[in-house]
Amino acid sequence: MNTVVTSKEIILEASKKLIREEGLNSINIRSVASACGVSVGSIYNYFDSKSELVAATVESIWSEIFHNSGRPFVCCSFVEYIEWLLENLKEGYQKYPGFFALHSMNFSQEEKARGQQLMQNSWQGILQNMLLVLQKDALVKPDAFDVSFSPEKFVDFIFSHLIAALVRGDFDSSTLVEMIRRSIYLS
Repeated sequence: MNTVVTSKEIILEASKKLIREEGLNSINIRSVASACGVSVGSIYNYFDSKSELVAATVESIWSEIFHNSGRPFVCCSFVEYIEWLLENLKEGYQKYPGFFALHSMNFSQEEKARGQQLMQNSWQGILQNMLLVLQKDALVKPDAFDVSFSPEKFVDFIFSHLIAALVRGDFDSSTLVEMIRRSIYLS
């Protein structure tokens, strides 16, 4: 058995593989050490606790789904971006069964705030990207937004529907895409 892990990334990859194969509840220091072929102490060189390991793994999965999906976003319209996001969510949902429904429950009560903060940080990046794509979309009608219906509020609304789709496991984008088209594009 090795006593030293080459990198934190190897530990996170082993953790993500365990989640794919056995579910989120399979993540603990001992199981990850075994999957890496190292001693438990080697994992503690990188993570002080199971909660820290789980939090880093959760953050890595969110990042993989929204930033490193292997399918770069190359389109230019907001609608195309939303369809791309939904496809990434669908792939993540299939790749990590049960992850989205269970990941917040793996934190102890006092660490739930930390887990929620990690999730919020991931989501904030997604919201910023959505807003940037919306603002660069040349097809949006000039009077689509005003003070009561701002681009930020619209992005928040769309994002909440993406999260609801994720929780339901329903990735049919047709209604959401049609709603976006009717709301912000010329007929």
